[in-house]
Order: sequence, then C-alpha cells, then structure tokens
Amino acid sequence: MTTVDDAQQLHARIAGLEAELAQRTREAADKEQQLERYAADLRETFKEERARAHELHRSYMLTVRALASAVEARDAYTGSHAERVAAYGLEIARAAGLRLSDEPQIEFGFLLHDIGKVAVPDAILFKPGPLTTAERLIIEQHPVTGWEIVRDIDFLGAARDVIRYHHERWDGGGYPDGLGGADIPLSARVFAVADTIDALTTVRPYRRASSFAKARAIIVKDGGKHFDPEIIAAYESVPDEILVEIRRRTG
Repeated sequence: MTTVDDAQQLHARIAGLEAELAQRTREAADKEQQLERYAADLRETFKEERARAHELHRSYMLTVRALASAVEARDAYTGSHAERVAAYGLEIARAAGLRLSDEPQIEFGFLLHDIGKVAVPDAILFKPGPLTTAERLIIEQHPVTGWEIVRDIDFLGAARDVIRYHHERWDGGGYPDGLGGADIPLSARVFAVADTIDALTTVRPYRRASSFAKARAIIVKDGGKHFDPEIIAAYESVPDEILVEIRRRTG
C-alpha cells in the first residue's frame, strides 16, 4: 500500500530527475553552441589560410614569371617561349592523366627551365655558325648552372628536376648527367616533348617554322630514342587545334 510519504518521495524523485534532465539539456545546448562557434572559427580560419595560400602562390608565380622574362629578354627570337612550353607541357601531362598538371612547382620548372643560360656568354648563345667543342660544353653546362641557382629556393621544390634534366634523352644520350629511361624525372620527360614542339614551330634566323603537323611527325618518329614513348602517346592524343590555340594565346 502506497503511503503519502511514498508518493511525496516519488514526486520529489521525478522532480529531481526532471531538473537533472533540464540541466543536461541546457549543458548539451551550450556545448552545441560552443561547437558551432568552434566550427565557424575553423571555417573562417580556413578561408583566411586559403586566401593567404592563394596570395602566396600568386607572389611565387609573379616572381617566377619575372625571372623567366628576364632570361628570355636576351633573345628576341624566343618571344614567349617559356609560357608556350609550360602550356604545351601541362596539356600533355593532362592528356597522360598525370598529376603534374596540378602541381604549381612543375609549372615553375617549365617556366624557369633555361635560367642557367644567364651564365652563357652572348657570343656563344647567339653564335650564327656551328659551336666549337669547348663552346658546346659551356652550353651543355646551363642545366647544372640553373639547378645551382635555384637549389636553395624551397618553394621551387620539384621545379629543380625540370631545370636540371630537361636535356636528358630517353636513350641516355642527353646531358648533363646522361640519364636514360625512367631514371629521368617524369616532369623532365614531359618537358622535353613540349620544348621540341615549340622549337620546331618557332621561326629562327636560320630556318622557317614548321607546321604543328610536321613537328608532330618529327617528334613521334623520335619516340623511344629522344622521348619517352608513353609521353609521346599522350602527345599524340592532343589535337593540333589545341596546340595552335595555345600558340595564339601565349604569343
């Protein structure tokens, strides 16, 4: 039989539980608000960090483009060579399904590939006739010179591979280190094709520019010797129309 005291105790117990539940609910609501504020702070911090990263990348790119322009200013015939080669290279990398096209450092390397030529005397760099053996050795030193110029610049990272190895050949007959096959960094293998596209399709004092179709035939024929066959296959999938548009856009 339930007494009055039992009923009062039960009501008191229920009231206590309700009060405790209300307190827990308030605490949960407070924690939820704290979490929401924390999440908002994180979102704002992320936005600020992303903006800073974007601005930092922009500053790096402006610096790299200024350096590339300084190198190209020595040769009126190269024009926007670095810009074109970078665009060709990134297009080929995308066609090959390579992540290189999403890595800013690779584009930096494409743009700065010839920075070592600042140390090559004009008399050699612009010599109209054949080079002597000694002059050829000086020219072939420019990838190492370029690598030495940039090796301590942290933000360039993998760009250094392009600068040092862009004249290596798939068959091992290139310079400066005589690397061959997969020992040549992938970025440099892509660049070698892009560089040759631009070399063949650009007017030089001693020859006319080839059409993109003719340049493709020459380059494809050299697959497995000068160039990585897999990169050549990716290049073959890029229509001439895209390359022509890159040329028009970059000058």
